[in-house]
Amino acid sequence: MGEVVGAGLIAHVPTIVLPETIRRELNDGEDTTLVSGLHQLRREVFDVLDYDTVVVLDSHWATTVEWVVTAQERRSGLFTSEELPRGMSRRPYDFAGDPELAHLIASKAAEHSTWITAIEDDALPIFYATTNVWEFLGQGLPDKRWISIGVCQTADGEDALRLGRALGAAIAESDRKVLLIASGAMSHTFWSLGKLRDHEASGVEHIFTAEAAAADAERIEWFKDGDHARVLDTMDEFYRFKPEARFQHYLMMMGALGEGDCTAPGRQYGEYENSIGTGQVHLWFDRPEGGFPAARTTPTDPDYVRQMGGAGADVPAAG
Repeated sequence: MGEVVGAGLIAHVPTIVLPETIRRELNDGEDTTLVSGLHQLRREVFDVLDYDTVVVLDSHWATTVEWVVTAQERRSGLFTSEELPRGMSRRPYDFAGDPELAHLIASKAAEHSTWITAIEDDALPIFYATTNVWEFLGQGLPDKRWISIGVCQTADGEDALRLGRALGAAIAESDRKVLLIASGAMSHTFWSLGKLRDHEASGVEHIFTAEAAAADAERIEWFKDGDHARVLDTMDEFYRFKPEARFQHYLMMMGALGEGDCTAPGRQYGEYENSIGTGQVHLWFDRPEGGFPAARTTPTDPDYVRQMGGAGADVPAAG
């Protein structure tokens, strides 16, 4: 029987893969603690825990008509970002995938009244919400498997929890020990192009609004207290501050960890920092004694079941 042995909300901002000299130029001579935080997380968690597979819940990969999980045997190549090619250019990546787990995740779609497809295509694009965190946390560990699941731009919060429940059920049915990475930001509004170069330093005063920084800080304290129920119960309030990908990366993770039943406290690595207006932080949730709560079941939803037409139904074409 498989289990989640650790999980984290991890920042993937482009700054972390820039040369240190440039990072310091952008930050008034100081280096970002998001880099030192990742190095510490690597030493204390990824280098010492017993695990088989890392599942990245990738907030930069937006699908449309279904959830998608990568199912290649291996992913390798050079990554250049379409968003920031000057800062992320021809960065090598090379890691084993986990097609068995990917297909098992997809097989849980029907029982959670959703749509999940495992894709084995080697030409499937990859995104820096996966590659940046792999460079720090996975590079040099060739026996560890990495797969990614994208967010879905037509999904709501309940949809994201359903994906997480399917993920949790698949992990429990497998023989895998899994780490989950919710790769993405908290509040997520950028400064406009004409102003953003005045706000590249990491200080909290550069977050887009003081109210957004306060909302992030409040939730960080709830994370540290293990009060995930409160985070989930106040999502409508948090949406006012435009969390990245509608916070689907976190919601998917929590769907796998039992949602409000999960009380795992978070350990912070590095400081809470700005990235041109957005709120960034690394938080790690250790496996509680006895394990994370089991993923909840999804109540039967006749509307979803009718739309799906049963397991394996064709997915509608994108418009």
